[in-house]
Amino acid sequence: MKFGYHPTMCNPDFYLPLAKAAEEADFDDFVFPDSICFPEKPSISKYPYNEDGKGGFLEDVPFLDPFSTIPLLASHTNKITFSSHVMKLTVRQPVLVAKQLSTVAVLTNNRFNFGVGLSPWKEDFIVTQETWEGRGKRMDEMIQIIKGLLSGDFFSFKGEFYNLPTIKICPVPTKNVPMYMGGHSEPALKRAAKYLDGWMSAGLDFETNKAVMKRLRELRKQYNRENDAFYHVTMGPECYEPDGIKKLEELGINECVIAFRDAYAGDEDNRTLEQMIGEINSFSETVISKVRI
Repeated sequence: MKFGYHPTMCNPDFYLPLAKAAEEADFDDFVFPDSICFPEKPSISKYPYNEDGKGGFLEDVPFLDPFSTIPLLASHTNKITFSSHVMKLTVRQPVLVAKQLSTVAVLTNNRFNFGVGLSPWKEDFIVTQETWEGRGKRMDEMIQIIKGLLSGDFFSFKGEFYNLPTIKICPVPTKNVPMYMGGHSEPALKRAAKYLDGWMSAGLDFETNKAVMKRLRELRKQYNRENDAFYHVTMGPECYEPDGIKKLEELGINECVIAFRDAYAGDEDNRTLEQMIGEINSFSETVISKVRI
């Protein structure tokens, strides 16, 4: 089992020392959530990952842009990977995303995993002037464009939403950039199974993880991709103790993302850097070292 560390939108000054500490404590991955802005008026959208569906807990939470921050952290570390968990793809332009993604992958020496999803907030689409309607189909086209451009070859595309002349970008990374789909809905699972290299959850209990894994196997077989490499990332209560991790491994989960604070609760994060590094080291000693005996 691999382990990812989620800093849960902490003090931005902490990111660099936390990345170093996570690497030294044998975490494999450092994950970044994504948020563009916060609306003054209550959102007209329902948030799918907490009980009340409201997004008020996100006000004044410091989200750093993954593409801007990760190269800095990578320059001060050697082996830990970095993942967007997940980036709201459909509120961005795909050619620009391909260029940014390629740059990050090159600067990190192939240590970036690109987790993507649909933003649940209609306001994100309004402020970026992207279309809310048809966003799922548009995302399918975006994935094809990004993958095509990352090949380094000349690439063109003609679809319902995008029409690109033949172009190429340079530089491109020397290895494939893994792209993972975030989301628990049936369309998200289908998109992961059909187009992408893996799937990310935002926190599921064991039985739900089990059902999702079963459905992904069915869909990958349906799309004739059952023999392709596919990476499964989850968050949830089983990730915090060795017996639970063993159960997840038996399901086929590849990575557990660990967060030591419930960011959805809406409380202020008053942890010091020393406390956060202590959390990292304690988990490494009590869980990671036990799992990897």
